[in-house]
Amino acid sequence: MTGSDILAGKTIVLTGGGAGIGWGIAQACCEKGARVFFCQRSDEGEAKAAELRGRGHDAQFMVCDISSPESISAFADAAIERYGAVHGLINNAGVTIEGDFLTFPLADLDRLWSTNVRSIFLLTQALVPAMPHGSAVVNVSSNHSVSSVAGYEMYAGTKGAISAMTRAMAWSLGQRGIRANTLSPGLTRTEAVQEVINASPELERGFNAMHADSAFATIGEIGGVAAFLVSDASKAITGADLVADHGMAAQLCRDDELK
Repeated sequence: MTGSDILAGKTIVLTGGGAGIGWGIAQACCEKGARVFFCQRSDEGEAKAAELRGRGHDAQFMVCDISSPESISAFADAAIERYGAVHGLINNAGVTIEGDFLTFPLADLDRLWSTNVRSIFLLTQALVPAMPHGSAVVNVSSNHSVSSVAGYEMYAGTKGAISAMTRAMAWSLGQRGIRANTLSPGLTRTEAVQEVINASPELERGFNAMHADSAFATIGEIGGVAAFLVSDASKAITGADLVADHGMAAQLCRDDELK
């Protein structure tokens, strides 16, 4: 087995695979030889699955609202019915909501927790019985779990919860031979971020300056890390949080902020 087929013969279940970082993960897993079954809240993901199939990959799609326990259950049942065994689960889907700490709406708090945290617990719980020894779970967190800013208290709280939950999950699932890790991206060049840059090109320089190598992550880079974490190449890694943000969260502050 070579680096290009490290997921050959494996079935990977992925949430939020039709856009943003999830689309990068879906492509990377397919390119590494996996069968990928992914969901998105809207049916736009079907076109993405068709695109992957057009490239010769085995990709299937289903609409799923991960804030809904019933929808999660249906997605898990469909995965098990279609594939039997699930070798990798990547809980990627989530929402970002920014707001003033003192006036943050309860409805937004509930949406953040049900989408970002509860969904991971429920989908993992539902799929573990179909995951054989040697399988892996990757929960996508964020560098906000270790370094955040005002206005993101509730979002950062959900990402910190994902990281903490995953550390315990590594021990619970380890008894079954299943690894569990978090992947924490930072600023990533998704479609939405690129649209912002296109509208204000001067932001590109500022965004680059926030990173150690003067560049920020692409969805393909994050996808490659996720594919590695569900592959046998990362067998020794469990209970870990892999921050993939080009050094963004590693800096205390920039020099120009000290002047």
